[in-house]
Amino acid sequence: MSWEFMHMANPNEEAARDSIIYSYKHGFSGFAAKLTKSQAKKIAELPDVVHVIPNHLYKLHTTRSWDYLGLSTSFPPTNLLHEANMGDGIIIGVLDTGIWPESEAYNDKGLGPIPSKWKGHCQSSTDFNPAKACNRKLIGAKYFIKGLEAELGMPIIKDPSFLTKEFASPRDRNGHGTHTSSTAGGSFAPNASYHGLAYGTVRGGAPKARLAMYKVCWDWPNGGCNFADIIKGIDEAIHDGVDILSLSLGTNTPQFADVDMHSIGFPSFHAVMNGITVVCSGGNDGPIPQTVEDASPWIITVAASSIDRSFPTLITLGNNRTFTGQSLYTGKETGFISIVYQESSDFEDNRYCDTLNTNDTWAAGKVVLCFLVKGDENNLGTALQVVQVVGGLGLIVAKNPTRTLDYYASDFPSIAVSFDIGAQLLDYIRYSRNPQVKLSPTRTHIGKPVSTHIASFSSRGPNSVAPAILKPDIAAPGVNILAAVRPAETLYEFLSGTSMAAPHVSGIVALLKSLHPHWSPAAIKSALVTTAWQTDPHSGEPIIAEGNTDKIADPFDFGGGLVNANAAKDPGLVYDMGFSDYVFSYLCPMGYNTSAIGRIINGFVTCANKMPSLVDFNVPSLTIPSLRKTVTVKRTVTNVGPVNSKYKAIIEPPLGITIKVKPETLIFNSSTKKISFTLTISTSHKYTTGNYFGSLTWTDGVHKVRSPISVRTELPEPAG
Repeated sequence: MSWEFMHMANPNEEAARDSIIYSYKHGFSGFAAKLTKSQAKKIAELPDVVHVIPNHLYKLHTTRSWDYLGLSTSFPPTNLLHEANMGDGIIIGVLDTGIWPESEAYNDKGLGPIPSKWKGHCQSSTDFNPAKACNRKLIGAKYFIKGLEAELGMPIIKDPSFLTKEFASPRDRNGHGTHTSSTAGGSFAPNASYHGLAYGTVRGGAPKARLAMYKVCWDWPNGGCNFADIIKGIDEAIHDGVDILSLSLGTNTPQFADVDMHSIGFPSFHAVMNGITVVCSGGNDGPIPQTVEDASPWIITVAASSIDRSFPTLITLGNNRTFTGQSLYTGKETGFISIVYQESSDFEDNRYCDTLNTNDTWAAGKVVLCFLVKGDENNLGTALQVVQVVGGLGLIVAKNPTRTLDYYASDFPSIAVSFDIGAQLLDYIRYSRNPQVKLSPTRTHIGKPVSTHIASFSSRGPNSVAPAILKPDIAAPGVNILAAVRPAETLYEFLSGTSMAAPHVSGIVALLKSLHPHWSPAAIKSALVTTAWQTDPHSGEPIIAEGNTDKIADPFDFGGGLVNANAAKDPGLVYDMGFSDYVFSYLCPMGYNTSAIGRIINGFVTCANKMPSLVDFNVPSLTIPSLRKTVTVKRTVTNVGPVNSKYKAIIEPPLGITIKVKPETLIFNSSTKKISFTLTISTSHKYTTGNYFGSLTWTDGVHKVRSPISVRTELPEPAG
């Protein structure tokens, strides 16, 4: 098929064949090719072509966490981890930067044979011998680079300089893919730590699940994750027989309704239609609203939260005042050293970390204080390097929030403090004759007073593509997560990002899939969303969303809430969906051309003349993007709990909103497994516009099936 299309665009047979990069044939029909603008236009006009999509690049969204979520190996047999036999037999496919197969995270001790359904393999290369690299844990490993080479216009895999920066194989140069895959399904690896911090046994969420790596992201100038390679990776994963796809990558925030044809949403649709649950990171562009990525409704989109672990470091001033910062410093106590701050031309302005440079010899032999503004986190590594180059003895960074420690060194005192503490340190420096500071090594602290926060960097809703579909869906740990990496100075590293949050959910999905093999991707997503925590699982305090000012988290910050795996195994009711729901209740009302939809699904489709409203799409949340007076919303729930059950509705209405549910009671029995209900939502707001949040909970006295509600009120249109 790809050859026929190319020959229509280019009569030169040899040139047409050479221009084809990939053929996609397992999940959907398509191909990637090098085209001129005129050729692309000609192919786009052919009657059997759904869409011609320009190629583009995606970016990566970079032990205690499982105990924190209640999935400890020491918990009772009713724990999901034990009931699901740790995910044995489930296959997690990961699209990322590759894998370091020699890591202890991929040992196959205690694992049985490779699942018989598996059709994949490990791809051989000079530095990747499948006989040694793969086993009963790592059962698949492939790499895809043709799309990137076509984009760059050069066969970089044959470039000698390429091999100094990358591996021409599934092997991981960056470390990101090793970190994410070991978080999702890594085996038990004892005696793990980061230079002694967070010491213990690390493992993935589903330690007996099998892993398959699809390397689609490359460490190369102007490289990243090429869309054509991503599509090929997903297509291969569908063929190979994975149960779950975990993607910790994304592109710039989508702005147009047809984005699903240009993003992970399009190929992931075919994965979901093949029964594969797709989990994606939500992006790291928070706390700005409408920045959440990978927002297609069939995807589980994940926000990043903190856990109850911190790394406090004591800061002692010459006047004996003490402060606590956050650090990864594991060296010796420094003793008292001069602390300095480079004043700007305006005495009142804060000196920011990105202004430090190698000419700052005044920092030699001293501890430097600087301020870091939101969005400049990447400049921290440069500032740290500068201070060391000029002979500085330490760096204190004032920033909000202070939790993310990716760029902090273990062998050099580099400490994060809040802006408030930074201001107090600055006063001490300015008004003391000989300001001195002593920095102590870091220790690991678990439990109170640290509580759950949604990370400031975690991308926020509302959904810019389909405002009636809530995104993100769920939150999971994504701050200072310890997992395996490509070995350099250490075998394990702390990384932060929604990239780290997504594989937590992927691991939990593997457990749920093992326990409930017949649940659809929609049912699994519903179970996660409707059972999530809105309060800290240990302290009971509200989960806080970090930002310019902290606030109690709402659905645009964390969807249903923080993932609660043990509750998700028995949700009571689920909001289930299948093929026809996605086509007729989403793709049609989103405005896709019916013939295009038909070609996407390889069948004939006729959208109704009167389209259903997107607010009726059967997701486990309710989002009204524009409410002026009254709207009625329909949902259908499926009983997956006790056969004979009776559920009553509990409404927590958003401020100024009235909600009536009909019927108020749902009665299930052997012949009634699905029941539909309606909610009539009205506003009393006459003079204000804004977002308001609440919830609908169905309960039988044991289960609590909670759907988050978000309503944006609009001022009534003027009469006449």
